Amino acid sequence: MNSNHDSFARHRRLRQSAPLRKLVRETTITTSDLMYPLFVVEGEGVYKEVSSMPGVFHVSLDHLDAELEKLRHLGVLSIMLFGVPEAKDSVGTEAYADGGIVQRAIKHIKAFDSNFVIAADTCLCQYTDHGHCGIVRDGVIENDESLELLAKTAVSQARAGADIIAPSNMMDGFVTAIRHALDEEGFSHVPIMSYAVKYASSFYGPFRDAAHSTPQFGDRKTYQMDPANRVEAIREMESDIEEGADFFIIKPALSYLDIIREANDRFPVPLVAYNVSGEYSMIKAASANGWIDEQAVVMEMLTSMKRAGASIIITYFAKDVATYLREENGGGAQ
Repeated sequence: MNSNHDSFARHRRLRQSAPLRKLVRETTITTSDLMYPLFVVEGEGVYKEVSSMPGVFHVSLDHLDAELEKLRHLGVLSIMLFGVPEAKDSVGTEAYADGGIVQRAIKHIKAFDSNFVIAADTCLCQYTDHGHCGIVRDGVIENDESLELLAKTAVSQARAGADIIAPSNMMDGFVTAIRHALDEEGFSHVPIMSYAVKYASSFYGPFRDAAHSTPQFGDRKTYQMDPANRVEAIREMESDIEEGADFFIIKPALSYLDIIREANDRFPVPLVAYNVSGEYSMIKAASANGWIDEQAVVMEMLTSMKRAGASIIITYFAKDVATYLREENGGGAQ
């Protein structure tokens, strides 16, 4: 059968082999794109897997060096740090205590290797006995009262040596309050990575097991965003940039790739996609049952986040991905 070879484009020419496909690939993942969430806990001798998150552990400070060595060996040098305290109260005192678990962990990590970039999660939910992200009065989460404590938390984390303050509380005005507090205390150089767009998502369940932060009453829908809203996300990001955020997080990532894409088109700041716990656990469960090729699915998923516009991906898969990349490159660094 004769055909007119000039009548259509031959896009397949650039797909003929794996090396050729790799040569023209538009979007790639490297270890420099990844930030690993790490859960530090009080006590000694703790290295305990989170039941709903296979491969993710609660780590006490005396086991932290081994975990840090694994990350360093894999080339993952960015950490999102979460603390799980022993004591909780109504105002989350341990969140802003200079001797709190996160503050001690920051100092420990910096002493181990100052090249680690530490983003400190700045919230109260892990530290309050009611599990909410701010002060509660008569069943209501009080926005303005909470800002003072969140600012104190940020300053204590910066004083301990955090490289980035990452406020996740979704109180109105939290970036302004934290920026002013950091500047007044001599930390004007410390950037804020705001959880500007944090949806009230059903994908957070396993994280709440890990952080022991499940609300004891109600939910967080009065301060986290409605998953149905897109324009509201743009307003949130605009506000946070105006208030002094240096970059911001969109969370969750997989069901909100449209928001990441639109943010990338609108705002000239680095974007951070948070590949959250539910997204992680679903893949781990499906892989354990033999239903999917875990490595292929993980890489496809994270590539979609970077392709959508994310500069950084916070992911529990960071160690797995770093291992895949080393194997692909014969053990070489990425």
